[in-house]
Amino acid sequence: MTPPAQDTFTPAVAVEGGAGSIAVGDAVAVPSALEQLLSRGRLRATLAMLGPAFVAAVAYVDPGNFATNIQGGARFGYGLLWVVLIANLMAMVIQYLSAKLGIATDRDLAQLCRERYPRAVSVGLWMQAEIMAMATDIAEFLGAALGLNLLFGVPLLQAGLLTGVIAFAILELQTRGFRRFELAITALLGIIFLGFLYETLRIGPSAHESLHGLIPALHGTSALYLAVGIIGATVMPHVIYLHSALTNGRTPCRNDRERSRVLRFERLDVIVALGLAGVVNMAMLAVAAKLFHTHALSGLSTIQQAHAQFGHLVGGAAALAFAVALLASGASSSSVGTYAGQIVMAGFINVRVPLLLRRAVTMIPAIVVLAIGVSPTNALVLSQVVLSFGIPLALIPLVMLTSNREIMGVHVNRPTTIAVGAFLAAAITAMNVFLVAQQLL
Repeated sequence: MTPPAQDTFTPAVAVEGGAGSIAVGDAVAVPSALEQLLSRGRLRATLAMLGPAFVAAVAYVDPGNFATNIQGGARFGYGLLWVVLIANLMAMVIQYLSAKLGIATDRDLAQLCRERYPRAVSVGLWMQAEIMAMATDIAEFLGAALGLNLLFGVPLLQAGLLTGVIAFAILELQTRGFRRFELAITALLGIIFLGFLYETLRIGPSAHESLHGLIPALHGTSALYLAVGIIGATVMPHVIYLHSALTNGRTPCRNDRERSRVLRFERLDVIVALGLAGVVNMAMLAVAAKLFHTHALSGLSTIQQAHAQFGHLVGGAAALAFAVALLASGASSSSVGTYAGQIVMAGFINVRVPLLLRRAVTMIPAIVVLAIGVSPTNALVLSQVVLSFGIPLALIPLVMLTSNREIMGVHVNRPTTIAVGAFLAAAITAMNVFLVAQQLL
């Protein structure tokens, strides 16, 4: 008798001193990819499973976060820390749902939208996702260019072209296997974290004021504008699509029991990676509040001004750490954004273009912004507000699909999860509508 397909499954992960094959009668049951991974030991297995959320987490500390957090801290002190905290908690829920979708279905969000929704809806979602990707790319590209400018004095236009070269190099790693790409992005995330760890220890934001800033309060339309920008900079639409693609088929699973085990690893991945991103964001805003929330500096509005003030108020090492973190942020998030754009296009319209070609095309708007002399920081903040409008258009399909038992099987969302997802989509939409109304009146 021919054994079931699942018993002769060929694993994608090679065993290093693993348990080997197990004889079952005359047949041989080959351990699954997950079983071979677990045979290495719990610590090694856990480290091997971490990665997708770290790639997604880079988008949560991109240059848009630098712009919104610095302006938020300068204008309102510690008062918007609660927004950063809530935004990162929202991000954990949303990214876990996206990861779960990929693990449970072996499809990414864009693919399922194309398969499950009418063509007009799918094309409409794709078009807005591309607009969001363009807004994302402008922010990330400008940030890396600013980092090069601050570190080496490279003129912004030339720095933009150099950013494209750096992004090409990082994207090339993806063609050599997902693990190299994940490790490179994680290393850059570590640089950002270390940069702001140094800033926090060196500057020493007020613990008392930081705790007070966790109490929700908004004062005026300008605070709401920045709050929406912080959410747009933190919960990124393109990584909602991307995370499901990063987990889709990464560890092949034979059955629902194995998927449940992989999901437990992914929960840890999300908590650690996005928790790290949240700490960076809160440190960023708290440092800005400590240094810049004064009568003389509360109007500080550009990243260049912040860099100069770091050097003036704290010293050259603080200014250097800030610039290095900004460059690492822009280079890594720009590469991740380009990869996400390819996933979106391939999923929605089943068209795949070379990553390097997409990178070359999507860098054009950012180069134009640099060439015509628009304030990079203002462009960064505006791009983040635009991004916040794309969140519900990615989040609503995500919640609907992960709440469909036909699609998810035993991994379908619980009623509480459905309620939380619906609340997040409704709350973000309401903030956006209110913001537009305030700007028009």
